[in-house]
Amino acid sequence: MTTPSIVDPATVLTQALGDASPDLMRTLLQTIINTLLSAEADAICGAEYGKPSADRVNSRNGYRTRELDTRVGTVDVAIPKLRS
Repeated sequence: MTTPSIVDPATVLTQALGDASPDLMRTLLQTIINTLLSAEADAICGAEYGKPSADRVNSRNGYRTRELDTRVGTVDVAIPKLRS
């Protein structure tokens, strides 16, 4: 009986992402940035997107799209607009 080899997930993920195409990296980066911006807008508003709340300070009013130049290429970022 052989013992299973232990694999370090961080090493495997780093290698997989390093071997991946730039399009995958660009898509992942765009998703992460947009998610963080959305979470920040939720925190500023005092409620999640689309959820009613008595604690809501302001509301969203669409998005501004901007291009962000990165090492993996240009990423389209959707910046939430807020309305008081």
